[in-house]
Amino acid sequence: MNAVYKVVAESPAPESLRFAPMRVGDLSDVLAIENDVYPHPWTRGNFLDSLYSAYESWTLRESSGLLAGYFLVMLAVDEAHLLNISVRRDLHGHGIGRMQLDRIVALSREKGMASVLLEVRPSNQRALDVYRRYGFAEIGRRKGYYPAANGMREDAIVMRFHL
Repeated sequence: MNAVYKVVAESPAPESLRFAPMRVGDLSDVLAIENDVYPHPWTRGNFLDSLYSAYESWTLRESSGLLAGYFLVMLAVDEAHLLNISVRRDLHGHGIGRMQLDRIVALSREKGMASVLLEVRPSNQRALDVYRRYGFAEIGRRKGYYPAANGMREDAIVMRFHL
């Protein structure tokens, strides 16, 4: 589609957004957002591995077909591990991330999970604020978990939401 960078005058109405399982054919749109919003984005191979591993991988599209966001969740025993959640840059601050978190929580409950776990960079203040407002609590840190600028590493804050 490559229309991912189109600036939207106003946020799409929630009822006009549709979740669908992520497919290989979605990856060009997914990667356009991924490369735009992250300094150290996932690769096509990362997404393919997740799809082939049958992780819960979902897209969220506007009625026009434009990709608004996506998420990938690995289910393990009784815990859902949120691997990636992203929202198109021009839709940041419009509740799309919360809408995706609602879907993740509902899906995790349907699958019998007891909690949702995630890692987030301390430098990603926007995401930290969203997760905290949603009810995720910090449960630990992973030292040097993420690649950072100039060959450095950044810790990960580990957070959990009990279902």
